[in-house]
Amino acid sequence: MDKTYQPEQIETRWYERWEADNRFAPSGEGEPFSIMIPPPNVTGSLHMGHAFQDTIMDTLTRWRRMQGRNTLWQVGTDHAGIATQMLVERKVAAEEGKSRHDLGREAFTDKIWEWKHESGGEITRQLRRMGASVDWSRERFTMDDGFYKAVQEVFVRLHEENLIYRGKRLVNWDPTLHTAISDLEVENRDQQGSFWHFRYPLADGVTTDDGKGYLVVATTRPETLLGDSAVAVNPEDPRYASLVGKFVELPLVGRRIPVVADEHADMEKGSGCVKITPAHDFNDYEVGKRQGLPLINVFTQDAAVRETAEAFDLQGRPLADVDPSLPAAYAGLGRFEARERIVADMDAAGLLEQVETVSNTLPYGDRSGDVIEPLLTDQWFVAVEELAKPAIAAVENGDIEFVPKNYENMYFAWMRDLQDWCISRQLWWGHRIPAWYDAEGNVYVARSEAEAREKHGLPADLELTQDEDVLDTWFSSGLWTFGTLGWPEQTEELATFHPTSVLVTGFDIIFFWVARMIMMTLKFTGEVPFKQVYVHGLVRDGQGQKMSKSKGNVLDPIDLIDGIALETLVEKRTGNMMQPQKAKAIAKATRAEFPEGIEPHGTDALRFTFLSQATTGRDIKFDMGRLDGYRNFCNKLWNASRYVLMNAEGQDTGIDGGEVELSLADRWIVSRLQQTQAQVTRAMEEFRFDHASQALYDFVWNEYCDWYLELSKPVLWDEAASDAAKRGTRRTLVRVLEAILRLAHPMMPFISEEIWQRVAPLAGTRAADGDSIMNQPWPLADEALVDEAATRDIEWLKGVIVAVRNIRAEMNIAPGKPLEALLTKGGPEDAERLAANRLFLSKLAKLERVEWLDDPEQAPLSATQLVGEMEVLVPMADLIDKDTELARLAKEIDKQEKLIGGIEKKLGNESFVAKAPEAVVEKERAKLADFEAARRLLVEQREKIEAL
Repeated sequence: MDKTYQPEQIETRWYERWEADNRFAPSGEGEPFSIMIPPPNVTGSLHMGHAFQDTIMDTLTRWRRMQGRNTLWQVGTDHAGIATQMLVERKVAAEEGKSRHDLGREAFTDKIWEWKHESGGEITRQLRRMGASVDWSRERFTMDDGFYKAVQEVFVRLHEENLIYRGKRLVNWDPTLHTAISDLEVENRDQQGSFWHFRYPLADGVTTDDGKGYLVVATTRPETLLGDSAVAVNPEDPRYASLVGKFVELPLVGRRIPVVADEHADMEKGSGCVKITPAHDFNDYEVGKRQGLPLINVFTQDAAVRETAEAFDLQGRPLADVDPSLPAAYAGLGRFEARERIVADMDAAGLLEQVETVSNTLPYGDRSGDVIEPLLTDQWFVAVEELAKPAIAAVENGDIEFVPKNYENMYFAWMRDLQDWCISRQLWWGHRIPAWYDAEGNVYVARSEAEAREKHGLPADLELTQDEDVLDTWFSSGLWTFGTLGWPEQTEELATFHPTSVLVTGFDIIFFWVARMIMMTLKFTGEVPFKQVYVHGLVRDGQGQKMSKSKGNVLDPIDLIDGIALETLVEKRTGNMMQPQKAKAIAKATRAEFPEGIEPHGTDALRFTFLSQATTGRDIKFDMGRLDGYRNFCNKLWNASRYVLMNAEGQDTGIDGGEVELSLADRWIVSRLQQTQAQVTRAMEEFRFDHASQALYDFVWNEYCDWYLELSKPVLWDEAASDAAKRGTRRTLVRVLEAILRLAHPMMPFISEEIWQRVAPLAGTRAADGDSIMNQPWPLADEALVDEAATRDIEWLKGVIVAVRNIRAEMNIAPGKPLEALLTKGGPEDAERLAANRLFLSKLAKLERVEWLDDPEQAPLSATQLVGEMEVLVPMADLIDKDTELARLAKEIDKQEKLIGGIEKKLGNESFVAKAPEAVVEKERAKLADFEAARRLLVEQREKIEAL
């Protein structure tokens, strides 16, 4: 093995080898275990959330594979309708100076397929870099032919059962992209806005109880005034009881609209009167349904004011009895320009009562960056009420378990208050809706145009046109667990791997994806899609902030693996920022955080860092210090393995028989291995990856490396030790290391494979050349090998060694200087342990003599440490110059007191504490605590030496 651990030299090599050897495919043997990758967008690149999630999935998959399960991790990508269409549109515009409309639908979608084949695999390349052991031979894409067949089948069957319908409903509309979008694609941003209070004149000479001829309504969107259908007052509000059923004249428009009683009106807010615009506000739409109001649409798809309004009833049928007239002055104006004109005109008419400044949120499209407009459009919907009932029952009766369980409450809250699901999008890229229209607008749903004609008995010369819309990507991804396994065909894979075992996902898509998969899968397979849902938190930065490009705090997992130069990182974080001042601030912060850039850490260190923080359901603060620490852990394991190989290669490790004698240390480490194996297995079963990684870390670092390797040296290097004892220690060294590597493999696949290839033959566990650790059995605990007596003896031994080391440190005695030690005041078992372990104590504590002292009164002047009730004494004669050491300590104490005084003075300055950022003040307080702790230790040391 190389002297130094260099992950970049082993990781890619091993992944290519595994993939070439088809190691990731199901074995065909054992109980099935299957897991579906949440399909990442084909346009995307690996971000920290992906890397975290994929680490968890790969850890589960590799673990179950080693347990002998018939394991499938299904991989694939999502076609990402809006994101992909936008990306290729920009590419065509930049390279050809054309829009998609210039090309036409067919030629443009050909361009997208061309891009997909050439450049659409970045995220799959990065999955390989993360070590994801997915079955690449079964890679799927939500637009591939097989998946398209599943999508069509589901749509047609749901339509035949009247569970899919077309209707005119209010949706989130993106005026830039000209499509409906889902709630998940809406980004709500806080802002300072205005609240305009307008007077609406009462009609027919009616007045309020206090004699006013108008009602005051307030709105943050004056432009929607043009589409008002009513003014609502609370039914419990005595001020307006006499006005319910009366009318107001809609200002600027002149339309008579009723005053209605509805609980949506808040008596405590403003005047208690609310304008109701059912075609342009989701809350108002619900009021409109309760009150039977007309839906009056005043905007075009560009969110500009129409020349005349459209009026519909709640079923989307045109209303002839509603005057559609709109003021000509606003026709064609964009909504925000219209807003300014309407406010000015209301003011000029004496109808603007007041303007308030308020804090509110504004919805933006996450792709276009435009303000989202609730708009009345014709869309396709899934009627979800009947689909939801079995999906709720599946979680209630335990067929599906959420981990942590509290996420079931979030699931139920959504599922018991569902609205019908808008599944159509006004895009060109996606699954085109399998519906055809004739010239009169009659719709025919079928799997193909030919089937539509046959199914509905249509003449051959009747011209049909396919629906222009495509399906929401959540619709196709809702079929992911069974569509990827070959449904609607009843394939062997479907029979073997469905339902899948576990879904790993974030809480933010429990409704958008998890719930819809449950509904769709139960409906079409009669099975749940998965038996468990492991819900993880978000990966945040070290300060707990969400990572975002706008904040300039994004970390790229590949940069953490392979390293990145500082200036490249700065450019990455600021390159596309439009605001120079913000870019400058982010650049400054980046240079302060990473003055040397980011060094390479390797995939295994990153994976182990993620797992160490994978507490169930909680967000994690990504800590670069932990990443550095786990890179050191990889180094520790590498160097420990080199020590083992140096002492075992070419030596007798007991694999060919021969007498074996196990030392106390051998029995102890084997015992602790059994307990660690049980601990890690239990933690994995409970999805406590943090506990699993911590148990492995503690065993490897604190017990195997720090203690057992040191305890092996006296046996291996003692000429007086028997061949059987040496053989026993060598065998233990390699067998425990080999088991450690198998335990570590699901978490750290690369380093474990690289070392295992060298260690396995020495441990007698490698069957043939070409074997991989991936296919080795998961290490199981053997209770018969648990030796509690050996553990107690080793803990005693460690206690004595640590006690001597503490005395060295406290008394400033050189680590290599041989000492004498006396043990006293213990029981008979302490004396027996000393007799049995004198060799270990002498070597590890660097003692030239260690004896049992029956009479503590006979002890010479000594430094003392306790191990239980037993005292460890190190005589001080000739070891230190008392006066010199006291003088040194006095200087050190004086130095600490000056540092403490300086910080106390700063913190005592009220101006500093009041004006400095809280983080700066806290940092000073932390420094003060550290200096005070250092001073206390020095004072204790001085007191001990004075007592000598």
